[in-house]
Amino acid sequence: MSFDRLIERIIELKNPTVVGLDPKLEYVPEYIQRRYLDDDGWTLKAAAKAIFAFNQMIIDEIHDIVPAIKPQAAYYEMYGHYGIKAMERTIRYAKLNGMFVITDGKRNDIGATMEAYTNAHLGSVTIGDDNDVEPFGADALTVNGYLGTDGISPLLKVCRERDKGIYVLVKTSNPSSGELQDMKLADGRTIYEAMGDMCEKWGSEAIGKYGYSDVGAVVGATYPEMLTELRQRLPHTMFLVPGYGAQGGGAEGLKGAFDEKGLGAIVNSSRAVMCAYKKEGCDDRDFAKAARREAIRMRDDITQYINI
Repeated sequence: MSFDRLIERIIELKNPTVVGLDPKLEYVPEYIQRRYLDDDGWTLKAAAKAIFAFNQMIIDEIHDIVPAIKPQAAYYEMYGHYGIKAMERTIRYAKLNGMFVITDGKRNDIGATMEAYTNAHLGSVTIGDDNDVEPFGADALTVNGYLGTDGISPLLKVCRERDKGIYVLVKTSNPSSGELQDMKLADGRTIYEAMGDMCEKWGSEAIGKYGYSDVGAVVGATYPEMLTELRQRLPHTMFLVPGYGAQGGGAEGLKGAFDEKGLGAIVNSSRAVMCAYKKEGCDDRDFAKAARREAIRMRDDITQYINI
């Protein structure tokens, strides 16, 4: 089970966090930018090379203390096919360093199109007669479940065949999420509760040894009461929790996302880790060590309220 592997890494490191590698060129220290931009010109190719170098140096500093990374696909797509290559290289480099990788793509479609998304991010494509190749090779993918089971079924097959996982958007961290997600259905449930219940159903055929299925849920740190409510409602659903730090979610409010063993959730921080050197005001050549310090601070901030 994919999330068994993630949970075991969380237990080993005593750290239920994931670092979002969502880089803009402006986050990359100038000395790295110039190394590539001066050589290749001010091009998308040079920008993507600088971004990968930035990611690589952060991974080198955090892989022994942080169990996972979460690259957000949009930040790579905006640099064209060179950026997509940087994302692929980032995923493979993180996995070589023992990290679990969650691609944040929020993909959603049905039928053959969803199969294509699935094969791209979690599965493989066949080249020739029998040569199966993984395009990206992540361990998990964020998805939008609002097309219903038709959009999730293609993912479940690949998850179970290839030891992968998905995180379905349930209660997102953004301020306007309640415009739709908090609306009441005829049976009295909110839309986010109904989506959470669907996650439990979709994952019911594959429960791992820690009690969690291969279907997780995205539940924002900015709504701590709902985190607690959903943890009780969805006992077999692993949570991916965005919104800590920069979006206002506090560590104490996160404790309701975890079960009695301190498991069942992984909390994301992106910009605070990547740009820690700017906040510290340290030499930009020490950016990766600043990222490590922030990752440790985050770990200690969260684990003071839970017991893994």
